[in-house]
Amino acid sequence: MKNRPFILLAAAVLFLTVRPIFSNAQPLHYTVANTHSHNDYEQAAPFWAAWQQRFGSIEADIWLVGGKVIIGHDTTEIRSGRTLEDYYVRPLLACIRKNHGYPYADTARRLQILIDVKADSVATLAAMIALLDKYPTLEHCRSLTWVISGNRPDPSRYNSYPSFISFDGILHRQYTPGELSRIAMMSDDLQHYIRWDSHTGIPAGGLDSLRHAIDHSHALHLPVRLWDAPDFPAAWRQLMQLKVDYLNTDRIADLAAYLNSH
Repeated sequence: MKNRPFILLAAAVLFLTVRPIFSNAQPLHYTVANTHSHNDYEQAAPFWAAWQQRFGSIEADIWLVGGKVIIGHDTTEIRSGRTLEDYYVRPLLACIRKNHGYPYADTARRLQILIDVKADSVATLAAMIALLDKYPTLEHCRSLTWVISGNRPDPSRYNSYPSFISFDGILHRQYTPGELSRIAMMSDDLQHYIRWDSHTGIPAGGLDSLRHAIDHSHALHLPVRLWDAPDFPAAWRQLMQLKVDYLNTDRIADLAAYLNSH
């Protein structure tokens, strides 16, 4: 049959075109700008470990204790002297001054500081804003974003906060246009959608609702982060295939090496 080579070639092209999204290939557009340092203050070098790897997002959990903004995951982790100011605000200010107004020497890179409020949302957030008011450089840096997560005020109050403050939306929740104008990203617990077996990866069932939620957030031009997700290369690859924008990790060096090697 004279056309057999052509038919075989066409079939091969069709096979490559319709392959399912969950292949072994890693999307090419992911870089360390898509990384989020989860509970960063638990690292051996808080702030600096993620900053040296040029992470796109760094997380700090905060409490209000004796009028001071203290970092820690729960009450057992709150230690005297471990303040947001010492561990994040002053180091960040030093970097911005060193880089002439930018968090990184590469002026095209942005940095997001995700503040997870663990105590009373209104009082703790007010104390954090008062702290940042002492450092106007951090409030006016266009390459730096402050995003409030955890215990947040009611979304109807978002517009009452200073313009340099944005909020972390909940992926499965609906917001008004006014509320969305103050939301910088969407986050959610992966377990809200699927039960992920850390040994076998994402299960086939339950993906439709997760994909729909991610697509909806992207239609709103908002990036997505999923927490409570496994933290190893196969999981990172599957999250990228799902088009999750921020890869949530406690393994800063490993994730950076993985992305840089690909």
